[in-house]
Amino acid sequence: MTENDPIGWEFLDKAGTFSLPDPQYSNYLYFPLANEAGIFSSITPTLNGDIKADQNTFLSMPVSVEDLHNSRAARNFWVYVEGVGPWSVTGNSAAQLSTKFTGADTEQVTLEAGFLWQRILRQNSHIGLQAEVVNFVPAGPDKVELMKVTLTNLSDHSLHVFPTAAIPIFGRSAENLRDHRHVTSLLHRIRMHRNGVITCPTLSFDERGHQPNQVAYAVFGATGEGYAPQGFFPVVEDFIGGGGTLDWPEAVVQNLPAPAHSGDRLDGYEVLGGLRFKDEQLASGASKSYVLIQAILDSSEESDRLVEQYGRADLFDDWLLKTKLDWHQKLDALSFHTGDSRFDGWMRWVTLQPILRRLFGNSYLPYHDYGRGGRGWRDLWQDILSLLLMQPGNVGEMLFGNFGGVRIDGSNATIIGSQPGEFKADRNNIPRVWMDHGAWPFLTTRLYIDQTGDLAFLLRPQVYFKDHLVERTRSVDQAWHPDQGTLLKTASGDVYQGTILEHILIQHLTPFFNVGEHNNILLEGADWNDAMDMGRHRGESVAFTAFYASNLRQLSMLVLALKQIGAWQVELAEEITILIDRLGQPVNYDSVTDKQTLLKRYYTRVNHTLTGKKIAIRLVDLAADLSAKAGWLFAHLRSHEWVTDGEGNGWFNGYYDDDGQRVEGDHPLGVRMTLTGQVFALMGGIASDDQVGQVVRSADRYLYDPAVGGYRLNTNFGAVLLNLGRAFGFAFGHKENGAMFSHMAVMYASALYQRGLASEGYKVLEGIYRHCQDFGKSRMYPGLPEYINPKGRGLYPYLTGSASWYLLTMVTQVFGVRGRMGDLELSPGLVTAQFDQNGEAGIITLFANQKLEVVYHNPHKLDFGNYRITAIEITHQSVNLKAGETPVIPRADLAALPSGQVHRIDVYLDTK
Repeated sequence: MTENDPIGWEFLDKAGTFSLPDPQYSNYLYFPLANEAGIFSSITPTLNGDIKADQNTFLSMPVSVEDLHNSRAARNFWVYVEGVGPWSVTGNSAAQLSTKFTGADTEQVTLEAGFLWQRILRQNSHIGLQAEVVNFVPAGPDKVELMKVTLTNLSDHSLHVFPTAAIPIFGRSAENLRDHRHVTSLLHRIRMHRNGVITCPTLSFDERGHQPNQVAYAVFGATGEGYAPQGFFPVVEDFIGGGGTLDWPEAVVQNLPAPAHSGDRLDGYEVLGGLRFKDEQLASGASKSYVLIQAILDSSEESDRLVEQYGRADLFDDWLLKTKLDWHQKLDALSFHTGDSRFDGWMRWVTLQPILRRLFGNSYLPYHDYGRGGRGWRDLWQDILSLLLMQPGNVGEMLFGNFGGVRIDGSNATIIGSQPGEFKADRNNIPRVWMDHGAWPFLTTRLYIDQTGDLAFLLRPQVYFKDHLVERTRSVDQAWHPDQGTLLKTASGDVYQGTILEHILIQHLTPFFNVGEHNNILLEGADWNDAMDMGRHRGESVAFTAFYASNLRQLSMLVLALKQIGAWQVELAEEITILIDRLGQPVNYDSVTDKQTLLKRYYTRVNHTLTGKKIAIRLVDLAADLSAKAGWLFAHLRSHEWVTDGEGNGWFNGYYDDDGQRVEGDHPLGVRMTLTGQVFALMGGIASDDQVGQVVRSADRYLYDPAVGGYRLNTNFGAVLLNLGRAFGFAFGHKENGAMFSHMAVMYASALYQRGLASEGYKVLEGIYRHCQDFGKSRMYPGLPEYINPKGRGLYPYLTGSASWYLLTMVTQVFGVRGRMGDLELSPGLVTAQFDQNGEAGIITLFANQKLEVVYHNPHKLDFGNYRITAIEITHQSVNLKAGETPVIPRADLAALPSGQVHRIDVYLDTK
């Protein structure tokens, strides 16, 4: 078998467990392992990858994606078989690697994986040995990765085996991979515990300076019965020997005795978790297990406890079961039943992805080698979209804390701390504003209010973030000093607080006036597409101007909804009334100069402090101002940013470049079109019904490519556009330059559903799924990648915001289970193909603190547009329906149901 002839993965159960034969023939595969304690691992079918806790705490050598096949520093376990020689149970030996391409490969390998564990079964017919290797990170407070190796003699005679674990210990910061690699090895203080090798470097050398180190790194081991190793190989150079390598080490090839024993110490070398176990005479059919504990310790005193807690085969199995149950409990809050059971299983892995991104951020997996930990501003809000559907319990507090990162100029902190609601001053001298950042918090807050009915959330007071950057980072507040902290204050020195509504208003009103020469919002450092980063002076993001426009319209309606909780006015900082110009002297919105002048006046007033005075504004007056701004933007975008090609096909322009030139439309190098430019115009209602139809036809013509799973992010612009962004320096079809970029493609699907085009939306979602589940094309495990490259491979799996949007679209649009000011609205967008053979499709989700199973019954297999809801039953009790209205179940009715169980809602569909 070659890499061009793969057999795909298959699900083994409804829980999402899958198997993949011969995974070693597909490079770049990796799997995440993690827990809430903060240990993050990546692991390949050959057990390459790394283990770490943060940027400065790597147990194993940091890896990027190319290291997965280049590096020999893998988790390895060797068996020297008397009369035969060395064998790696992970496939990481020079001899085994060489046989893959000579036709002499005598090994059969199968991978199995689930939430979150990996099992490799390797059989060698020549030796007569089978090895089962299971790896996982246990649920709980410990930063450990566990590994169990079980050897089974498949031959008809006994085998004399000498087992040796060999796991290199990097034990320092990722910075030290190139910065003082050898010097930092001199910091290692190595000691032999009775069960393994521990190193606790004296210092850490990284960007923080020379710091005393208290972190220890260890590899412990025991037989399945709990017996300690016989000896140790603690130093890499001694283990590999003269001229040896980690995939052909002298100590194993020559079956040398272990040089170190419990209690020994050694300092100043590259460390190996080399554990030699007692040799065994393995009878025919007999098995022998070994447990390995790879640990990051706060102190070496934890060693005995970890061995006692995990260091036997039965303990390993117990923790594996606990961990499986823990992950399944997290994922069981949301599941789907359609006519495609493979899709249902695939969706369980998509459901996992937002949880992984909450843990990993955008870092610590091989493709995500650009990150140093934590999440970005946009991630804080988009990840909550899925949490509202799966873990809604503390989402309100998470939202509230996130608003503490908003600046009074409408921008936000870009350095986000590890604790909820923690933000830090940007001292890196490369200030940058993403112009879209202000739009996402409202979208998430609106979903939160719809799901919970918590309108009072808008009136909660919250602080503002303050550092030296002002005027959306265009200027510096010379009066600010780090000692005064990162909270905005009044002139009298008090910490200022404004309502969440005030924060949202500032995030939308400042961009409204922050326009370029074509009267669209300035692109600044970039928008959602981070690689549109070279239009900082004259660039404009028309796409996200549309997003802000729709937000302003919805915000005007939400302001009026506050009347439901007895409010008729809201207090705002007096400085903000400058931006609410319809209350005083209205600005001519057609005038770019007038807008910019007003914004500069606001910036001057809020440069360092606020007065602390507040002005009461009637809700109707505030809503009227917001509505006027939205109305102007709608009309402007429809009339000024609609472009056509020479054949009359139309779509929306998405950008202006730094030369002030419109980006999209006909061009000498070919038609230029972006998907981003269409999504928010459709989603926000800017596009008229006629324009929606034209956009869909244009996207199908210029952006749709089934070879990469659907809609490309843009057409081939045919040039390196230094006046727009680094994206166009990438080869076309890769990443942000014309790949099928899952995030925007899924948002396009959501926009289509929201405009009533369920069949078109289904085409997008189904196309992505069909491509990703085809292992021969995507070469990835179940789930969504960030993008599909020109070869069809899915890249950057697991940590992508597209998963949250896919889930949100499936729940609220496809199955139509969504909130409306806290009540439950049912409005399915299911098409015929999504119902099973009995005409049923179902979803389990959380709403109103209840676990609901909503089952749609469509016995006539009617397609979307041909059915209507004719009856609803909750646990066999009928719900009254109002003719001609979308069915809504009051939140109070759901809350009154008994807690702690799944409540079934049957929804019956029939012809209109």
